[in-house]
Amino acid sequence: MNILVIDGQGGGIGRQLIEALKKALPEQKISAVGTNALATQAMIKAGADTAATGENAVVVGCRRADIIVGTIGVTVADSLWGEITPKMALAVGQSDAVRILLPMNICNNFVVGTSKMSAVDLVDEAVIKIKEIITKKY
Repeated sequence: MNILVIDGQGGGIGRQLIEALKKALPEQKISAVGTNALATQAMIKAGADTAATGENAVVVGCRRADIIVGTIGVTVADSLWGEITPKMALAVGQSDAVRILLPMNICNNFVVGTSKMSAVDLVDEAVIKIKEIITKKY
């Protein structure tokens, strides 16, 4: 399985996701795409197997991914303070990959009905769901 982690800003959530996924699923390939170089660098340091930066990298990565992981903002054009372009959001939305989206209530995107979980708790829950998908228990 090719797991694609998409993040922007400073790459903090992407870094946490990759560290947790590498620990829980060390045999899985983890690709990272940052909307900027800082986010990409953070995910490389976390142990991503492959990494790239920018709009076209998101588009290509989404075509190759089996699972896409990121905040819900990666599906919304102009979110993450404008770092997610309409083309990026479309690529994530149209991908055949399973999407694991963390409900971060930031950048004017609010997911109601979710409990107030910390980023650490959200990452842990995402890893559990990815493990279920990989072992076909969903």
